[in-house]
Amino acid sequence: MAIKFSRKGDRGFTSLRGGQRIPKSGPRPDAYGTLDEASSALGMARASARKPGTGEIILNIQKDLLLLGAELAAEPEDLARFGGQITSRHVARLERCLDELQAKVPLKNEFVYSGEAFSGAAVDLARTIIRRAERKAAGLFHQKVISNPQVLRYLNRLADLLFVLARYEDHSGP
Repeated sequence: MAIKFSRKGDRGFTSLRGGQRIPKSGPRPDAYGTLDEASSALGMARASARKPGTGEIILNIQKDLLLLGAELAAEPEDLARFGGQITSRHVARLERCLDELQAKVPLKNEFVYSGEAFSGAAVDLARTIIRRAERKAAGLFHQKVISNPQVLRYLNRLADLLFVLARYEDHSGP
């Protein structure tokens, strides 16, 4: 596949999914760009995962982040046309996964230093990027640029899940 370049972004503007041109430095591209960063960090974690099931969990999250990024890059009136948004079902799936992981890994009631395993450190990196994305999405929500409260719930729950997933990857037991 050849990389196509249009030169349309050469002056610092990008397009939302409906075609509206906005500055690349704006809050929307900043938010969905942060999700892209998180997905890349998760890709590193997935490539180095040590524990059963971690790769599948991360791949599902990466798919959700693509959907969420597309949601942030669309005007509310264009969401149906471009196919979907984050829903309570996505949040519930994260909560189920979080419950399952917490049953597998002992969590200590103390500060955690990242780095017991490379994969765990990569998940922790992704978690901190997700927290940044959450702050950016909260800004969009409070400014009424986006209106879906599930976006904030999803990102908050995802950061919690990634904390536990990192501990799972760091844990030396089964």
